Amino acid sequence: MKKFYLTTAIDYANGSPHLGHAYEKVLSDVIVRHRRLLGVDVHFLTGLDEHGQKVQQGARAEGMEPQERCDLIAEEFIVLLEKLRISNDDYLRTTQDRHKRVVRTLLQQLYDRGEIYQAEYCGYYSSRAEQFLQEKDKVDGKWPEIFGEVVEVTESNYFFKLGQYQEWLIDFLSENDDFIQPEFRRNQVLEFLKEPINDLCISRPRERLEWGIPLPFDESYVTYVWFDALVNYVSAAGFGDEGFDSLWPADVHVIGKDILVPPHSVYWPIMLKACGLPLPKSILVHGWWMISGAKMSKSTGESVDPLELVDLRGADAFRYFVMREMTVGQDADFTLERFDSRYHADLGNDLGNLLSRILNMTARYCDGKVPEATIAEKPESDLADLWDEAHVGARELFDEYKFNLGLEKIFVFIRGINRYAEERSPWKLAKSEAIEDRAKLETSLAFIVEALRLAVALLAPVMPGVNDQVNKLLGIAATTLWEEDLVWDHRLAGNALGPKTILFPRD
Repeated sequence: MKKFYLTTAIDYANGSPHLGHAYEKVLSDVIVRHRRLLGVDVHFLTGLDEHGQKVQQGARAEGMEPQERCDLIAEEFIVLLEKLRISNDDYLRTTQDRHKRVVRTLLQQLYDRGEIYQAEYCGYYSSRAEQFLQEKDKVDGKWPEIFGEVVEVTESNYFFKLGQYQEWLIDFLSENDDFIQPEFRRNQVLEFLKEPINDLCISRPRERLEWGIPLPFDESYVTYVWFDALVNYVSAAGFGDEGFDSLWPADVHVIGKDILVPPHSVYWPIMLKACGLPLPKSILVHGWWMISGAKMSKSTGESVDPLELVDLRGADAFRYFVMREMTVGQDADFTLERFDSRYHADLGNDLGNLLSRILNMTARYCDGKVPEATIAEKPESDLADLWDEAHVGARELFDEYKFNLGLEKIFVFIRGINRYAEERSPWKLAKSEAIEDRAKLETSLAFIVEALRLAVALLAPVMPGVNDQVNKLLGIAATTLWEEDLVWDHRLAGNALGPKTILFPRD
């Protein structure tokens, strides 16, 4: 049976993780956790791209072997995944034998079918981008900064017949308007394809680059890093082995906008087509994190270490912030002031204080146990109606990858729970000896507990740690399936609650 297979761009082993890496993994994790809560069988792949000229140069500059340097960087990325509570099922490194075997198999097949040929190349080369360039890549007659130093080279190489598939790709993108999301990203690709595309150089001479997978038909060359890296999604799925069809094609592939054109929107689909493999069902393209409107860059000192934020505020607070602030597909501006504002207002005041108050009130007024709800008046029906609107709306928005809007729906509900608490004022009802006030007191506490249970269950894909912690305090198992957990049924009546807890400590 086909699983829901999510893949991410594999990170490049030429530097430490940054905010963009962390966001992409959190976004992907939220998507798969959302699917799992709907009862879907999921397989989540991420990994590390370890070959190429920059890796080789970086290792030499640090006086070590490329594999040794890759091992150190891989450990940094794996620590990031663990700290961010990323629930990936597999982690592929392109230096693993299972990957190299598939790369060489596919290259040999393409070569045998005449899809790859040898020719001399004269032109421009960018070491930073590790790709050959054309005059059309210039902007106002100059090479964009993204390419770094560009030099002229002349050398013999192997080429993949990319150009002969251009019309096929144009037709495919025109007929499948949901293949690249958001749609305006698809339009960027079609705009790129208005100009003729050249065949793709898929080799580098070993005398210039040793750190790569040797071509199976000519071992004096290694494979171009993009042809190597882009194969990882099928090699991790077990290409050539039984069970491959249970994963491939990927259901959604998550990448940043900077590697959409041409690698993932031109090279990759054409490579798959030429290999006789189905294309992924969709490519989800996210934007960049900016500082004051400019892209983050370590070279300018404008960057954010995600691990520092996680150590400072916790993984769930970080996950909430990046999912709440960025509209998928668009850029977003990062500031520590904005991060702290979300932490203190949304998380500390709205959610954290709500939990603390209800644990405190049930301990004081009901011996720490959830009471029965025995009345249903307008405040109760209003809160239940607000839940119906929140959970239906949030789930639909999550389905559409509009996580920031879905989270806003959930926090409208959480703020509604706080308003309900103020309206019923259990602390005032507790001072009354009237029987009807006692019923209102117990009902209000029961409603607050139930609403809180539902709210954190809905937050589970984004804040799994908070979900687990609150569930433990409420005396219930962790959220498992939404169809079972998102039902308003006061199931916690009689449960013994945990002690007063501060979810989001202040400085």
